[in-house]
Amino acid sequence: MEFDIKTGNLSWTRAAQFAAEAEAQGVSGLLFTETGTTPWMQIAVAARATETLQFSTGIAVAFPRSPMIAAQTAWELAANTGGRFRLGLGSQVRGHVVRRYGAAYDKPAPQMRDYVGAVKACLRAFRGEEKLAHEGPYYQLNYLPKQWTPARHKYEDIRIDVSAVGPYMCRMAGEIADGIHVHPMHSVHYLEKRLIPQVAAGAEKAGRDLSAIDLLVPVYTVPGDSYEEQEHLLQRARTQVAFYGSTPNYAHQFEDLGFCGVSETLSTLLKKGDTNAMAELITDEMLDHFAVIASWDDMADLLVRRYRGKASRLVSYLADEDVQKQPNNLSKWGEIAKAVRQNHG
Repeated sequence: MEFDIKTGNLSWTRAAQFAAEAEAQGVSGLLFTETGTTPWMQIAVAARATETLQFSTGIAVAFPRSPMIAAQTAWELAANTGGRFRLGLGSQVRGHVVRRYGAAYDKPAPQMRDYVGAVKACLRAFRGEEKLAHEGPYYQLNYLPKQWTPARHKYEDIRIDVSAVGPYMCRMAGEIADGIHVHPMHSVHYLEKRLIPQVAAGAEKAGRDLSAIDLLVPVYTVPGDSYEEQEHLLQRARTQVAFYGSTPNYAHQFEDLGFCGVSETLSTLLKKGDTNAMAELITDEMLDHFAVIASWDDMADLLVRRYRGKASRLVSYLADEDVQKQPNNLSKWGEIAKAVRQNHG
């Protein structure tokens, strides 16, 4: 089990600096989000500053990009990082895809199935395994002249991961993806009773072994040896849980745990703009299901206990923010990373 840190929206200088510092402290990798900035150049400069650190997109928004462009970018990053890159794709929500990117958005799971299939077809063509000939319901790609085919390299087995929450997307990912980006708002109950069984069903349908599919799991990690030390990240975790929990798609997260009606109340408060009341609605009992709160010395043990046998890579959702406020804490995050990597078995 590896231990990564989520980051993004960094300048190129800061991306390189942070990557070098994280590698030196024993962190496994950096997962770059796509929000206000794209992840590609940050990953490129971070890779140039490191030798072993792994990189992933968590996630790159798929539908506004041609599958060919996604495949070419992944191919180039895999080659130039020496195989230290994996491509994480997500559908995003309709409002972002249509209104912010100006792209087409239909049924996300079938569209993502076709998108991943198209990216894989491009990669097979790049490897010289077959001519480009993908004819799907959303994407048709069948033209790749030799002069537009990227050069071969040593790191052509590029892993493609998909973000998945609902049952259909989880089953689809189990059929075709190399890994699954789990939503940061999750409980152990959700992983064991909802996500993993659906992924397993998809894998079985495709004749795949569940163990071949990585789970990349972002975690609201809140370390500290006193309440004062934990207070800021505790509030950030409550705010994030409240924000995601206000969406109907995540209502089952509360319902499954016996916290009935919470999502509806959060949605009402969000419409009023009362974000403070939203965070206050997330009790300590609720937060214990969605975050890992511990002393610095105990954090690794609790993470291993909760995610052993489930996650391939843990991703600290809050470490980057903590390090921005307290730069000296990066060494402590590094100790957690090393302990998780050494003691996951």
